[in-house]
Amino acid sequence: MMLAGVLSASTVSVYYPNDPDKRESIKTFDTGNTTYISGADFVRVLDAGIFSNIARGKIVIYFGGHRIKVSAHSSFVVIDDHVYQMPSYALSDGSDIYLPMRPFIAILHRHAAPGVSYDTGLNSVVVELITHNIKDLSIEEKANGTVIRLASTRQFEDGSLTGWSAQNRWFYLTVSGGIADSVALRKAKLGGIVRGITVDQTGRSVQVAFQLRTEIENFEIYQNNAPNEIVLTLRTPLSYSAEKIKKLRDAWYIDTIVIDAGHGGKDPGTTGKYGLREKFVTLDIAKRLGKLIEKNTNAKVVYTRDEDVFIPLWERTKVANESNGKLFISIHANANNNRRIKGFETYILRPGKTADAVEVAERENSAIKLEEEASRYDHLTEDSFIIASLMQNAFMKESEDLAAMVQSELRKSIPSPDRGVKQAGFYVLIGASMPHALLEVGYLSNPLEEKQLRKPGYRQSIAQATFNGLRSFKDKYERVLAEEG
Repeated sequence: MMLAGVLSASTVSVYYPNDPDKRESIKTFDTGNTTYISGADFVRVLDAGIFSNIARGKIVIYFGGHRIKVSAHSSFVVIDDHVYQMPSYALSDGSDIYLPMRPFIAILHRHAAPGVSYDTGLNSVVVELITHNIKDLSIEEKANGTVIRLASTRQFEDGSLTGWSAQNRWFYLTVSGGIADSVALRKAKLGGIVRGITVDQTGRSVQVAFQLRTEIENFEIYQNNAPNEIVLTLRTPLSYSAEKIKKLRDAWYIDTIVIDAGHGGKDPGTTGKYGLREKFVTLDIAKRLGKLIEKNTNAKVVYTRDEDVFIPLWERTKVANESNGKLFISIHANANNNRRIKGFETYILRPGKTADAVEVAERENSAIKLEEEASRYDHLTEDSFIIASLMQNAFMKESEDLAAMVQSELRKSIPSPDRGVKQAGFYVLIGASMPHALLEVGYLSNPLEEKQLRKPGYRQSIAQATFNGLRSFKDKYERVLAEEG
């Protein structure tokens, strides 16, 4: 969409808490319920670096050690190779890129610039000079474990440091009030049992995740004040028996894949204009996918349903866990009141960030109305759902990888728009103690896409692409285990 100068312009003021007398403003315009800000003005008030190619509709902002990429006609923001989605597209007037103000600033505040925010009371963009209080990280190997030191500028309050160890060899350290130099931390030299580091800045708290080479026996977190530092000690057993090592590695070989065909029985799912029902599309693709897995790998396939029967959402993940599944794939077809919308997308479990993601989750979750014990979901308020999804952070990175690989293969294989990898609150994914993904293979509400999904060859292409993504994921993670063995 080109603005073509037809919309009236306005401005939003900029407030600098460190310099209250300073006066700046950013050009804006409103369309619908969305306010857009000038990318060029925003970069100027941040005093940030920028690379722009307006002809191609792209800008890259360099701020606080981060690389932030935005494109016109796209709702995605890429920060240091991590992709986030806004509910509205960025726009171009041919000389500047305009950004959806509130969602863009919210993403920036959460993941790259905690000092930048929007104050609704002041109706101002706030630019506060915030310095990192976690500066660097070093790793030291000891005889019975690994010591990790995070150089800090101050002491943090008691209770602000928390840590937990996940079953898949990730350790998560959260510092409430911590503002980390994520670039410096990611560049730290790896050693000991640490084989990877990620940093997730969420407002004024930071989570540092350490990918480990082996399991740990226990851990300890404390602070020193000369110099100021956070010390994390990860203790490993002095010896492992060959049987214990084999058991640990076998637990992560992907030998069982659970395939969930959405809906079924008295729950038809969505129905297309020409009568095609979602429950039949999902079951057909699920069976085609299962045959490909059984023919081309040594993995066992478990179906949550292999015929036209109704299975409650809670029972589907129960089947996955009780079968000791290593991957959980749920297959669905989409719908929208706008019959022109079409395309495929892949979801992982987290509270929905965009309006369309929330709408899709609500439609798929509506199946609980058909269950005899629908009250078992009553406890899933927004807060408790967030806690439930955070508990699955143990598999979040793997789920993100799985979803991205499947989405990439679908993009190569089917002639339908790629709507990206998204996150939303699907009840069917809650409790799946394994990497997971939910596929929306197309829009039955779109008559042309419904016709495509009627074709066995098209459904086979979807199954083949999904299998290719699963196989890429399986090969990647089993190769890591083989290298460590």
